[in-house]
Amino acid sequence: IPVNDPSPKPAKPNVSATNAQPTSSEGSFDQILQESVEKGEALRVVQAPNRKGIWSRSQQPREVAMSGPRFEQMIIEDQPRPYAAIELIHKQPVRWTKERVVSCDGGGGPLGHPRIFINVDKPVICECTYCGLPFAHEHNRAHLESLPSTPYPLGPIGDPAEVPESQKITDEPLAQR
Repeated sequence: IPVNDPSPKPAKPNVSATNAQPTSSEGSFDQILQESVEKGEALRVVQAPNRKGIWSRSQQPREVAMSGPRFEQMIIEDQPRPYAAIELIHKQPVRWTKERVVSCDGGGGPLGHPRIFINVDKPVICECTYCGLPFAHEHNRAHLESLPSTPYPLGPIGDPAEVPESQKITDEPLAQR
């Protein structure tokens, strides 16, 4: 969150005329991408296509972080992964369990994170503190389904962002998510 500055510095436009030059995104959309300077200037303040502002105190706003000659070409459709993960993790359905304690290692081995144990006794959705995957106890399903809204879907909704059933966390030592 930016600090209140009584005399803020004026924002320098960092979108140049190179955005109007056609670029290729071969392999991604197989089309020529081109953006006007005005559109680029408007998108400069958006953190990601699915998130307007910053979501962490240590994060720099996009207009500050992406400045200089290295980031001169900023067409968002040409970026490899422009979406903010903080929005995508809330599309993951709850993993229901019959155990009081579950473990999450984010996919196992070098692909994941250190294994942590999550207590799911309370009638709430418990998230993994590393990867954000939601877990809940089967005993609390009726209560969670009676709530007007939850931060995670309680079942698969068919969103392209959700992890397929075959990749979910297993008890195998080096199993994939």
